[in-house]
Amino acid sequence: MLELPYCETNCFQLFLDELSKYNPKELKVVVLDNGSFHKSKKLIVPENIILIFLPAYSPELNPAEQIWEVIKKEFVGKSFHNIQNLSMYLTKMVRKLINKPAVKSICSYNYLLCVF
Repeated sequence: MLELPYCETNCFQLFLDELSKYNPKELKVVVLDNGSFHKSKKLIVPENIILIFLPAYSPELNPAEQIWEVIKKEFVGKSFHNIQNLSMYLTKMVRKLINKPAVKSICSYNYLLCVF
């Protein structure tokens, strides 16, 4: 997990570079919305990563939205004294989800399952 300060090209490049290093022989397919930083001409997409872009205005097709839905259910009604406490809470929630069966069950879109 990377917690980055901005949604912009340099941070997304850092994410791609770090993702590429994790199990470097594994091909990774990343499903993305059409954020401008996801499509920047400055990006260098590593060879072991394929980017797939969703149609515009289709959050219901985005697997990440399902993950956020799970996290948001636990998040409702909580308050945090500072940004560090919020960060620690989100890290804890994401770590609970870091296993392939959990992620696969949450993001079980038929269009993705047929690929894997």
